[in-house]
Amino acid sequence: MEPVRNGWPPDRTAESSSPEGKAQVAHEIEQFTDGTAAFASANESAWHKLGTVTEGAMTAEEAMSLASLSGWNVRLLPLTATEITADGTTPVEVPEHFASARTHPKTGRTQTLGVVGSDYFPVQNEEHAEFLNLLSDESGAHFETAGSLRDGRQVFLTMKLPQSLTIGGNDAVDLYIAAINSHDGSSAFRIVTTPVRVVCANTARAAIAGARSSFVVRHTAGAKARIAQARSALGLTARYTEEFEKAAQRMIQAEMTLSELKSVVDEMWPVQDNDSPRKKTNQRQRWGTISNLFEYADTQAGIRGTRWAGYNALTEYANHVAPAQGKTDAEKAVARAERVISGAANGLMEKAFALTTV
Repeated sequence: MEPVRNGWPPDRTAESSSPEGKAQVAHEIEQFTDGTAAFASANESAWHKLGTVTEGAMTAEEAMSLASLSGWNVRLLPLTATEITADGTTPVEVPEHFASARTHPKTGRTQTLGVVGSDYFPVQNEEHAEFLNLLSDESGAHFETAGSLRDGRQVFLTMKLPQSLTIGGNDAVDLYIAAINSHDGSSAFRIVTTPVRVVCANTARAAIAGARSSFVVRHTAGAKARIAQARSALGLTARYTEEFEKAAQRMIQAEMTLSELKSVVDEMWPVQDNDSPRKKTNQRQRWGTISNLFEYADTQAGIRGTRWAGYNALTEYANHVAPAQGKTDAEKAVARAERVISGAANGLMEKAFALTTV
């Protein structure tokens, strides 16, 4: 396996400054002042053209090294505030809170990443990679991508499973194991099997939204043990792929009428006769959006009118279309992204699958 290239310069559109003096663009891949980027990809160049593209599959060690994820030593530092008085400044201890920090992979300096509570325990990038290494031995998967987002606040490592799903007779869908972790307390350590190849922040969100199986580990004292449990909980085996493929195939072959879909929507978001007019209006608008997705959305091409289409319309609504808080479109888009990252809609997606599967 040989590194091929490290793409530079990046597209300069939509830049903003970052703490380490790097350009920060929509993909949120961490970039360094020496012209490199914290991203590695096996065989395929990502759309953002950053990072190292290799010839052939990567080992865990190669992925960590090429994506500049090694040796961060994420740790917690005591947090203090400064009180300014007429007599000068006085440091004030902030109890029960700490700054998470890393050793910057290029400068070697300590860099703070976020503020966390006293029950927060870091999951090191090396532990992240070790977990996936164990899965590669079991599943036959190989390392596909690795990277750092938002100046080290979030990292991802993905592997490609050797088998794919075949849905609808001839629609082959590759499957990936993606492990996504934050070092700033913004999200848990999350492991998913997904048809999305993670190469940037947007695809990380999409991978979580499109996950076929997932396991969440909170950053607490038992995190290491919980990560070990994820091997069996995820069901990352050929049997899992076969069973999901069979379920999807049954749903594609089963018709679904608008009336049947409406019954599912009413069960997922029930409204009573004595509920407020606003809640009833929201239900009518929700049904209008979901029925439109079901009947007309491009994402339903080839599966329209099936229970699989119904399931996809429900999950697309829950993750990407449902109203989100915010005064501007940009703020609402951020809120929707955070909803996907946090897994807030996971319960709805599971219920949607239970109500549409056959």
